[in-house]
Amino acid sequence: MTTIGDLARQAGVGVETVRYYQRRGLLETPPRPAGGGLAGGVRRYGAEDLRRLRFIRSAQAAGFTLEQIAELLRLDAGEDRARARQLARERMAALDAKIAELTAARRSLERLARACEGSTGPCPILAAFEPAG
Repeated sequence: MTTIGDLARQAGVGVETVRYYQRRGLLETPPRPAGGGLAGGVRRYGAEDLRRLRFIRSAQAAGFTLEQIAELLRLDAGEDRARARQLARERMAALDAKIAELTAARRSLERLARACEGSTGPCPILAAFEPAG
C-alpha cells in the first residue's frame, strides 16, 4: 500500500493528475482509514490502482480520449473484446487520417522550400502564409 504521492511518482504523473482521474471516475478514491494510528488518516493505494493508472496513461499515449478510456476500462471488467477491437480500429483510422494530413502538409512545405531555393523576389514560403487580400 502506498500514498497518492508515491502512486503518482511510480506512474510518472503528478498528484493532481491522479486526483483528476478520480474526479472523472477513471480511478477509485480509497476511503481514509478511521482514527489516527500509523495510517494517520492517509488514503492508501495498491498494485491494482497503479496498474489502472498506467493503463490510463498508455491509452492516452495511444490517442484515446478519456471517455474512450473509461469505456475500455469497463470492457476490461467484462471482457468484451469485440468492442475493444472496434475502439482500437476507430483509433487507428483516426491516426491514419492524421498521418495523411501531416504527410500532405510536409509535401506542401517541401514544395515551398524547393521553390524558395531558386526564386528571386518575395519568399514563396512567407507568401504562402500571408492572407489573400
